[in-house]
Amino acid sequence: MTDGEDELNAAYALKTPEDSKRLYAAWAASYDSGFARELDYRLPENVAAILAAHGPEGPILDIGAGTGLVGVALSALGLGPVDGTDISAEMLDVAAQKAVYQRLFLGDMTGRLPVQDGAYNAVVSSGTFTTGHVGPEALDEVLRVAAQGGLIAISISATHWQAAGFRAKFDSLAKQIHDFTLVPVQIYGDGAKHEHAVDKGYVALFYKV
Repeated sequence: MTDGEDELNAAYALKTPEDSKRLYAAWAASYDSGFARELDYRLPENVAAILAAHGPEGPILDIGAGTGLVGVALSALGLGPVDGTDISAEMLDVAAQKAVYQRLFLGDMTGRLPVQDGAYNAVVSSGTFTTGHVGPEALDEVLRVAAQGGLIAISISATHWQAAGFRAKFDSLAKQIHDFTLVPVQIYGDGAKHEHAVDKGYVALFYKV
């Protein structure tokens, strides 16, 4: 098993925000090379492409920005301005070096972000709504920071979708969202040969009423 696979398994085993902070503080420096490149992690660019296909207008908030892989993909697609938030200061330090974000700030999706209501015309998230990370209860905060009519694209691991109650949560939000679509998304590249290479994911794509 490679270092990247070890780190991914550790991420799936997270239980609390403090666990996340410790893991990602240690992982930040090697995340892009030791995980994303080594395991052919394609989710950030695939989520960004799904968002871009629906013509969002900025400003855009990248939730769980990590080292900035979604920001890079959005910039390459000509989208912005983009702000990013993450629970890990160390990951955001790496993201800042990519110079694709207008603003980066610490934020915990299990609480309240330091953001005004309706501040963003689009919200995107890749790899944050997954096993050991953030559950469906955080969708209320996503909707709070999105503007009326805002476009939202959030990746959700297939396992987490089934186990964590996302369907019931989206059903409860029926009067607050419209044009909901669940889009299958590839997490890793076709050439990936590791334990998690065939893991499945979705992008929940919808608009705020």
